[in-house]
Amino acid sequence: MNKNQKVISVFGSSRPQPGSPAYEQAYAVGKLLADAGYGVATGGYMGTMEAVSKGAHDANGHVIGVTSDQIESFRPIGPNGFIKKETRYATVREREHHLIHENDGMIALPGGIGTLAEVASAWSAMQTKAIPERPLILVGDAWRTTFVKFIDPEYVRLEDAALLQYADSAEQAVTLLVTMLEVQSRLETGDQRPER
Repeated sequence: MNKNQKVISVFGSSRPQPGSPAYEQAYAVGKLLADAGYGVATGGYMGTMEAVSKGAHDANGHVIGVTSDQIESFRPIGPNGFIKKETRYATVREREHHLIHENDGMIALPGGIGTLAEVASAWSAMQTKAIPERPLILVGDAWRTTFVKFIDPEYVRLEDAALLQYADSAEQAVTLLVTMLEVQSRLETGDQRPER
């Protein structure tokens, strides 16, 4: 990995099994990100994390697995075999902090409580300026349904609601992410030329 390569954190469930639609979708996200030149960071274990790692690995991408002693104490499984670099922490909280803070963008695939916590923490970190704004793309109808119901203008400002972006597929998520990062880069460098 070169020092200037952007890294995308991908969140999702540990439950999808190889061959399932959820696993294949996660594999596609990892492959598409690597094909686009990004490194990927995941929670490092099975399910979505393994599928994303495998997809990026198969496309010769840089794969970071962010692991935790605490997770392995209650779920005795080691990191998946597609990781090129393991970053290990003692606690789940430190692991989540790394995945949210040490990236250039985030994609959340369908998941459970842990995935919801990661999305909420990332969204809150941007809203409170703990981290700079960056892409946070949620893939699948469940996210859109959840947040459309949750977001009430009385409690959530429109500009904060706009920090969440939605996609229906792996391809749409990665295309949106690439576009958002290109626009961000042009704004940062002062390049006002229109996209080709």
